[in-house]
Amino acid sequence: MKGNIEERACELAAYIIENRTTVREAARRFGISKSTVHKDIQERLPLYNRNLYLQVKEVLEENKAERHIRGGIATRRKYRGEAQRPAGKEQPSGGKQS
Repeated sequence: MKGNIEERACELAAYIIENRTTVREAARRFGISKSTVHKDIQERLPLYNRNLYLQVKEVLEENKAERHIRGGIATRRKYRGEAQRPAGKEQPSGGKQS
């Protein structure tokens, strides 16, 4: 998603606010790196649209406060064998069937 940086920063912010999503999910959706999302939101957006920046900042601060909870949930799933696998990825067979 190259092009107008100002427009991209505003679109990223709007997406994060509307979907209450994380930087990682926004980066995946827009096909850019997490670093680019951070740079657009933290450095560029305040120069173009201060009000939008303040709104997206609230969502990101909420995500930051909750990340330890999401990490704990992911760890619990991992050790219970409930880890989510990406679509299309199947567990490799070792040749033996149980």
